[in-house]
Amino acid sequence: MKVYEVGGAVRDALLGLPCRERDWVVVGSTAEDLLALGYRQVGRDFPVFLHPQSREEYALARTERKVGRGHTGFSFDASRAVTLEDDLRRRDLTINAIARDEHGNVIDPYGGRADLDARILRHVSEAFRDDPLRVLRTARFAAKLKALGFRIAPETNELMRRMVGDGELETLVPDRVWQETEKGLATGRPDVYFEALRDCGALASVFPEVDKLFGVPQPQRWHPEIDTGVHTMMALKLSADLTGSVAVRFAVLTHDLGKAETPQVLWPRHHGHGERSVTILRRLSTRLPVPNRFQTLAEHVARYHGLVHRVAELRAGTILDLLTAVDGLRQPVEGLEEFLLACEADARGRAGLESRSYPQADLLRRAQHAALQVNAAAVQNGALEGERLGEAIRQARIAAIARIMQ
Repeated sequence: MKVYEVGGAVRDALLGLPCRERDWVVVGSTAEDLLALGYRQVGRDFPVFLHPQSREEYALARTERKVGRGHTGFSFDASRAVTLEDDLRRRDLTINAIARDEHGNVIDPYGGRADLDARILRHVSEAFRDDPLRVLRTARFAAKLKALGFRIAPETNELMRRMVGDGELETLVPDRVWQETEKGLATGRPDVYFEALRDCGALASVFPEVDKLFGVPQPQRWHPEIDTGVHTMMALKLSADLTGSVAVRFAVLTHDLGKAETPQVLWPRHHGHGERSVTILRRLSTRLPVPNRFQTLAEHVARYHGLVHRVAELRAGTILDLLTAVDGLRQPVEGLEEFLLACEADARGRAGLESRSYPQADLLRRAQHAALQVNAAAVQNGALEGERLGEAIRQARIAAIARIMQ
């Protein structure tokens, strides 16, 4: 039995990146051997085991054969006869098909180190096309490694395009699409994830709501970049500079979905696009397992971001209603900060406006602080209760907000 370190840990070590977790492949062994040594089997579909001490994952070397559509349509062989090279050949990208033995020697039968040096994401073999999830994974690696200069090889992009054309992505289950997308949103360049999917035609399959934004014009006065899809990618890129919150990034991605359904005769104006965006967002969140918190924040941003941009023009009562609507009073921290970050990304994610300030956020924070200083004890005179007390608190908060707006 021989054990090799494989996959992302080896790749990241060669790139000088920190390693979060390690995976191992076992050659020349069987499930019975590992169970006898105290390993615990966790893989129902594949022979994966947990080490009795480290709890790290050890998988038996295996080969795969396509027997049906989708990412589950495989039969596999995990016998003692499967070699390390056999196991590495079934992997997605050459940079993920590198192994390291117990002495630190690198085994690289498919040119992964050369592609690391060249900053290329290239498929190992035509077996790449057997698993449609690899299209999303490759887009995610393009986003994750963009800062290091990585790009998808033309031949790999063409293979991905053929997979899209064959309808393979239609077999992906919603959970897997969302898992990869959530990871893509968490990278340093989430915009690259969606741009890579669009470049091979996959965006129309997995996120048609976003794909439809490209080519939809906006008023040049407010959006020098004009194209709604381009603006969405610019705002998404900027959101990654502002925060690591995936919820914020998702809200930015979906904040303008309604513009895709504006009748062309009304272009480039998009009156009422906020409510249309909420409707589309809810359909998207029904199709994919979007966390409730993500959906709630995204709905707030879609519905109210335009109001925030002109907050200095609003009446104090309208500002109070806005704060209440986005949970800025019931959940002072969580309810407002992420919301404001998404609005700022939208305002600055525009051609030539990326460096401008966003004083609207600070103004709303001050209004929130003023409103929160007012409570029942501050207005209670012993005679008020129920609705009358609630209205008195509301009026006191409006007055407090009005004072800071002067």
